[in-house]
Amino acid sequence: MTQDLPLLSVRRLGKSYGARTGCRDVSFDIHAGEVLAVVGESGSGKSTLLNVLSTQLAPTTGEIHYRMRDGVMRDVFALSDAERRFLLRTDWGFVHQDPAQGLRMTVSAGANVGERLMAVGQRHYGHIRHTAVDWLGRVEIDAGRIDDAPRSFSGGMRQRLQIARNLVTHPRLVFMDEPTGGLDVSVQARLLDLLRGLVADLGLSVVIVTHDLAVARLLSHRIMVMRHGTVIETGLTDQVLDDPREPYTQLLVSSVLQV
Repeated sequence: MTQDLPLLSVRRLGKSYGARTGCRDVSFDIHAGEVLAVVGESGSGKSTLLNVLSTQLAPTTGEIHYRMRDGVMRDVFALSDAERRFLLRTDWGFVHQDPAQGLRMTVSAGANVGERLMAVGQRHYGHIRHTAVDWLGRVEIDAGRIDDAPRSFSGGMRQRLQIARNLVTHPRLVFMDEPTGGLDVSVQARLLDLLRGLVADLGLSVVIVTHDLAVARLLSHRIMVMRHGTVIETGLTDQVLDDPREPYTQLLVSSVLQV
């Protein structure tokens, strides 16, 4: 049955830059509603992996299959350019660490949200604006800011707007690259609470890259630990963080406990 199939299936994925390896031999499945955290130090390969998974980079080796809404598993790199662009605008989302990369900074907050709705064929201005107002509220942005450009927003507000822009089309899979990075601690805490609630309410599948193990623990069901481009440990989040098997994972966990 199609519901037993994974939403995303990755097999022996690798990305090289000449003699340098970004990631290699990565395999895993994600099912509907599952959140996977990819953790590791800077240079471990986690961001390269995320960019390949989201088709921003082409893999050197391996395959990525995605279960489309008709239940058929498709090789995402065998899709046409038009099919892949539509997937990225509708069924997938990508939340960047720097929200300026995921927003159009010179148009209004409402237009940023509304563009995604137009990508799925909505054209009624009143409905689009009403939905944008609703989503601003869901990410804790005052509806009175709907006509303001993101450049007038704080960093935390920009990140919440980027989240609204990505989730308004009810995607099934969202990629997140250090979504709380660079924010003040109090802002991070509010954003994490917001993300956890939205992920649960919408039943999202998520691949989140983070160096912050507290973020991984709060948001994810499973965790993959990367080092030098390779996955060295994987398992249920609490299990890996409470009883890590690999010396490198033990070092990561102990370094957090010592802070």
